[in-house]
Amino acid sequence: MTTLPNGPDATDSPGGLSDRDRAVLAVERQSWAGPGAKDRAIREQLGISPTRYYQLLNALLDDRRALEADPVTVNRLRRIREARRGRR
Repeated sequence: MTTLPNGPDATDSPGGLSDRDRAVLAVERQSWAGPGAKDRAIREQLGISPTRYYQLLNALLDDRRALEADPVTVNRLRRIREARRGRR
């Protein structure tokens, strides 16, 4: 199991995303057979709870560095988030 650092010193590269942030985006780029498989991968690959994962992911969607690093994934997730907000 690979556990990435999740503190403030989570190996930030100058002007870029941390290893953990890049790993969160990588998990989100994958397709999953079901929610259980994704939750299991989050725990095993990132060493965090799914709740914490979604908190980090939501913050990344508002981070310009994430948009620059992975525009396809971030824009797709932003569209999904906005559609959900519109239905509320």
